[in-house]
Amino acid sequence: MARVLVIEDDRRTAAEIAAALGDHGFDVECAYTGRDGLLRATAEKYDAIVLDRMLPGDLDGLGILATLRTIRTETPVLILSALSAVDERVRGLRAGGDDYLTKPFESVELTARLDVLIRRHSMPQQETTLRVGDLQVDLLTRELRRAGRMVELLPREYRLLEYLMRHAGRVVTRTMLFEEVWGYHYDPQTNVIDVHIGRLRRKLEEGGEPQMIHTVRGSGYVLRAAE
Repeated sequence: MARVLVIEDDRRTAAEIAAALGDHGFDVECAYTGRDGLLRATAEKYDAIVLDRMLPGDLDGLGILATLRTIRTETPVLILSALSAVDERVRGLRAGGDDYLTKPFESVELTARLDVLIRRHSMPQQETTLRVGDLQVDLLTRELRRAGRMVELLPREYRLLEYLMRHAGRVVTRTMLFEEVWGYHYDPQTNVIDVHIGRLRRKLEEGGEPQMIHTVRGSGYVLRAAE
């Protein structure tokens, strides 16, 4: 059963939300002030938070969001607000909100949006970094480092190395590399793969680091962490 924290200062509204979410099968807790809500959100584990944008006092919804994201609390947050202007919705999302629902709203839409947020958050996160020994590549920025040293690669060299890293410890044939990196069938008369492998080796080892890409005679290549 998913746990949901409702942070809403209007107790009647909070009770209505809690009832609707409870009927939908959620385990619901309510907080009626920004400070109590923030305390609960940081002290306990919730699957989602329903957050009123306009809380009274010195800690409103955006303040709670900013604090949660600063301390890297990744619980998905659905913002509720009577402020329906586009710039207000944008402010809420940029502050760290995952969704924005304007008041008044239908409970069926609220529960549907929470279902989506919780399902999305529970999905396995996409891999963004590859590591093999002291070799690390950021898949988002394509930044490659060897033992902390930045290594500059050309686009084809990057795709070749990424493929080798994803298959680290396993032999990859020239046919596999041609089909997956170059996108066409292997031509045994060409030495293009050997040329690119040679360039990769030089760049990876130019700081004096040991070899990582090894030739498996008659088969292909294997990348493994240096011993």
